[in-house]
Amino acid sequence: MANSHPTPAFCTIIPPHVLDKLARSGDPVIALAARRTLEADAAQRTRRRLNSVAGPAPDTAAPPRGTEATDQPDRTIYDCENRTRLPGRKVRGEGDAPGQDATVNRVYAGLGATFELLLKTYGRSSLDGEGLPLIASVHYDREYGNAFWDGQQMVFGDGDGEIFLDFSIPVDVIAHELAHGLTQYTANLSYFSQPGALNESVSDVIGSLVKQYTLGQDAADADWLIGAGLLAPRVTGVALRSMKAPGTAYDDDVLGKDPQPATMDGYVRTGRDNGGVHINSGIPNHAFYLLAVELGGKSWERAGQIWFDTLTGGDVPEDANFSEFAKLTIAAAKARYGDGEELQAVRKAWDTVKVRTD
Repeated sequence: MANSHPTPAFCTIIPPHVLDKLARSGDPVIALAARRTLEADAAQRTRRRLNSVAGPAPDTAAPPRGTEATDQPDRTIYDCENRTRLPGRKVRGEGDAPGQDATVNRVYAGLGATFELLLKTYGRSSLDGEGLPLIASVHYDREYGNAFWDGQQMVFGDGDGEIFLDFSIPVDVIAHELAHGLTQYTANLSYFSQPGALNESVSDVIGSLVKQYTLGQDAADADWLIGAGLLAPRVTGVALRSMKAPGTAYDDDVLGKDPQPATMDGYVRTGRDNGGVHINSGIPNHAFYLLAVELGGKSWERAGQIWFDTLTGGDVPEDANFSEFAKLTIAAAKARYGDGEELQAVRKAWDTVKVRTD
C-alpha cells in the first residue's frame, strides 16, 4: 500500500550529535570537515522544509517519476563534482556500462540490489510500488561526511578520509538511505522520538537485508553491522551501528562511544538528534536481529517479510511508538504464518528488548 500523501524528511546516516562532537575536535582537519558537513546538512534541512511548503524549484525538481509498476529499475546517477547544487551532472543512466568512477558504479549497483530485493522478495516495484525512478548524486561537497535521503533522491559524500571514507563503500548505507523513501511511501513514520527511531530502524533493517541478500548470507552468517568499511583506519570501531550488539560498534577517542541501547532499560531521552532517532533505533534493530536469528535461514524471507508486511499494511500510524509497531508485527506474523514459530519468535524478540506487546 502506498501512502497517498507522503511527508518527505531529511534523513542522514550520520546523526548531528556525532558531527557536533567531531566539530569540537582538537584536530583542525577533522573539526573543519565536520563543520562543513553540519553547515551543508543545515542548508539541506532548510531546503527540505521550503520544498515541503512550496514545492521544489524548477531547477532542483526530481526527474519525472514512473507511472506504473515495472520489473526493471530506472537508475540515474549524477556527479556533484564536489559542489552542493543538486542533482549535478548526469554520469550514468539505466543500462549504461560501468565507467571509471568506482563511487558511481557502487551506487548504481546498490540501487539495483535494493530494487531487486524489494521486487523479487516482496513483489514491490521500487519505493512506491509503481516503478519510482531511483536518483542519486555522488561526490557531494568537499570532504562531506554524510549521506542522506532528501525526500526525492539520495546524496553521498566522499568523507574526510580521517574519520569517514567514501559513503558509497558499504552497500547497506546505500540501501539504508533508499529505504527512507520506502518508509516515506508506506507508513510515512514521522522523524522524531520513537516513530523517528522506527524510521531509522526500518532503514537499518532494509540495509542489512540488502547486504545479506547480495552476499547470500544466512542470519547466522551475517555480521549485522551497519556501515562496516565506512570508518577510516584511525578510528577504533568496526561500523556505525551493530544490530547484534547495539552500543558496541565503536569506542573512539575522537568519535566517542556508540550510544545505542539494546533494550528499553537503556532508552535515551534527549532533545538532540530529533529525540534520539539514531540512538534508540538500536532497540527495534535488536528485536529484528533476535527474530531473524531465532527463525534462521535467509533473514529477508520470514523475518523480513513480517517487517515488510507491517510497514506496508496501512495500519502503522505516522506517530507509532515502539509498542504499537511491535503489536502490528505480531499481527502481521499471525496473518501470514498463523500460530506457528514465527509468531512466537516475534513475541520473544520484543519481550527480550522489553517492549510491551500486551
